[in-house]
Amino acid sequence: MSIQSNAAVIAAMACLCAPAMADTRPDSHAPIGVMGDHTHEAGELMFSYRFMRMQMAGNRDGSDDISPEQIVTSAANRFANPPMQPPTLRVVPLEMTMDMHMFGAMYAPNDRITLMAMVNYLDNSMDHVTFAGPTGTTRLGNFTTSSSGLGDISLTALIRLPSFGSNQWHATAGLSLPTGDIEARDTVLTPMNTQPELRLPYPMQLGSGSVDPILGLTMTGHQDAWGWGGQWRSVLRIDDNDEDYRLGHEHRLTGWASYQWSPRTSVSLRLAYVDRGNIRGIDPQILAPVQTADPDRQAAQRIELGFGANVLLPGDKHRLALELVAPIQQDLDGPQLETDWMLTVGWQFTP
Repeated sequence: MSIQSNAAVIAAMACLCAPAMADTRPDSHAPIGVMGDHTHEAGELMFSYRFMRMQMAGNRDGSDDISPEQIVTSAANRFANPPMQPPTLRVVPLEMTMDMHMFGAMYAPNDRITLMAMVNYLDNSMDHVTFAGPTGTTRLGNFTTSSSGLGDISLTALIRLPSFGSNQWHATAGLSLPTGDIEARDTVLTPMNTQPELRLPYPMQLGSGSVDPILGLTMTGHQDAWGWGGQWRSVLRIDDNDEDYRLGHEHRLTGWASYQWSPRTSVSLRLAYVDRGNIRGIDPQILAPVQTADPDRQAAQRIELGFGANVLLPGDKHRLALELVAPIQQDLDGPQLETDWMLTVGWQFTP
């Protein structure tokens, strides 16, 4: 099945109808990997913490796997014109781990609007292999780069809309603020066996460097032990940052179904379509014979499947949740590291 047809299936999941949910259900909140999924009544306050780990390993070009040796003998280096730059890529990422700590707060000044703030702290690590000289498949050695720090902060408003049938709807409108570093540096191993400190490529930077609008639409509903929902959420990159580039737009369409296993426990199944565009422009300090330095090798389309669980603790003030997500189909403007899995665990507290 194609990515486009899979996306249509997800969109159809967002059209179900059923009675409204109750806040004391374990699945009154969506799977923990969904952001901005619910609103609050006037005066309500909620705090949250999420830990998310994403693991990437192996490379893909389009939907096909590609080895490091194939990359360094066939993938053109867009920076080949300056002196000392080889004609093909000579450094290949092997694996990347991203840990993200997400601290959130929600407050409803009235019944129609819920305000939400999210602060992120990121810890990135990427392993590479460097091939010796300008050509050939001789491996020179391996090295690891890392970056960590505050990511971009998001401020959004969740606006309740008129209900259709018994389903609850709300719109999302907000901004992502450029608080994450886009000048992170680390030591690398070059094909000429030198170890300079350079500005890291785009996936290792901590933010976008620009003010980015956030738009979305969410629906949720419940009936008896079952629950469901759907969400569209986009981050739009409309302005270049101070380094003369902008990240690609990010669009997410997701649908989920939940089952209340017990009065305080629910399980969920979620399908998501993710579309991320290539970078426009280029940072003049990021130029190296590695795919992560190429703005035209950043786009990705993925279909993801997630399994989750929510637990509402006695007293109805604390909620624990986890979700494991893995791609079932991905198409990358490669060569590019493929995503293996993402695990999110979270805690939500309503005083």
